[in-house]
Amino acid sequence: MTKWQHVLGAMVIVAGFGVAWWTTRRLLLWQGRERLLDRPNLRSSHTVPTPRGGGVGVVAGFLVVSLGLWGAGLIPGWAALAVVGAGLGVAAIGFWDDLGHVPIGWRLVVHGGAAVWGLVWVTAGRGWTIAEGHWATTGGCPYAMLVAAGLMLVWLINLYNFMDGIDGLAAVEAITVASGAAGILFLEQRGDLGLWLLGLAAATGGFLVWNFPPAKIFLGDVGSGFLGGVLGMLALVTVAGGAMTAWSWGVLLAVFITDASVTLLRRMAAGERWWQAHRSHAYQHLARRFGHLPVTLAVGALNLFWLLPWAWVASVYPDRAIGWIVIAYLPLLGIAWRAGAGVSEGRFRRKESIQ
Repeated sequence: MTKWQHVLGAMVIVAGFGVAWWTTRRLLLWQGRERLLDRPNLRSSHTVPTPRGGGVGVVAGFLVVSLGLWGAGLIPGWAALAVVGAGLGVAAIGFWDDLGHVPIGWRLVVHGGAAVWGLVWVTAGRGWTIAEGHWATTGGCPYAMLVAAGLMLVWLINLYNFMDGIDGLAAVEAITVASGAAGILFLEQRGDLGLWLLGLAAATGGFLVWNFPPAKIFLGDVGSGFLGGVLGMLALVTVAGGAMTAWSWGVLLAVFITDASVTLLRRMAAGERWWQAHRSHAYQHLARRFGHLPVTLAVGALNLFWLLPWAWVASVYPDRAIGWIVIAYLPLLGIAWRAGAGVSEGRFRRKESIQ
């Protein structure tokens, strides 16, 4: 990267923040429109109707960042098409769902299509063929790895939607995870991709100004699905290019992965209708007890001061990655279990009263 590319990249990132901030502010002017009001329901952690759809600001800001970095020659066209194309598809079905309910089947079809779109462009951009063997050694990509990557992308999109339930949480997660990944990329001398991750953090930060507890506006499905999809695609691009390891990304996203997974498995084991709206995630139990702001800040602190160092270690010593992942995840699993992840609100309160 040249000096001027650094300067231009910084300007693009600032522009992404500004566009996201301005767009979200304009959306707030629509807060009286019935179709964009998020009214409290069985899954909600808020008590008064609040505007949703603020994720449009994140989408707009990240689009500016991506186009600017591509125009500056800092990211390849195939990567921009993979990440932005997949993200826009997920955002579109999410915004439709914010305006009026979209059946889960249709949402999953679009999520799957977005994952396929991204994978096609990544395999084409890297010049891979479908072959048995490893990407780095044969130039080919085994079918099993493609299927696994596609399923993980769809899961991450929906996981992010599940975890977007209290003020600022999803935005702080995206900012700290993206910034952490950018730090690792800069250390690996991949500042081009690092700037892209910082651009996502900046765009999300422009939205967070209005979403910080107490929130004036919510991401909505347009924003939560977009963040999950874009983070997943950026992870795929960085891993495919050898700039980061999948292990590092697994560690960086550990808070959301742990809470969502433990909650889902525990509800399924209890025979509950796990597909229905609920308020039994660990972060929801904790927010009712301590408030939205402490929980959101705690997640940000965990990402930066606990998970980021282990993600960096997993990047430097990938041959021992399983051990680093176990170390990183064990405390989070304990917190999620103790906080009642997957336990219905009524059962959790009875359990707490007994103790």
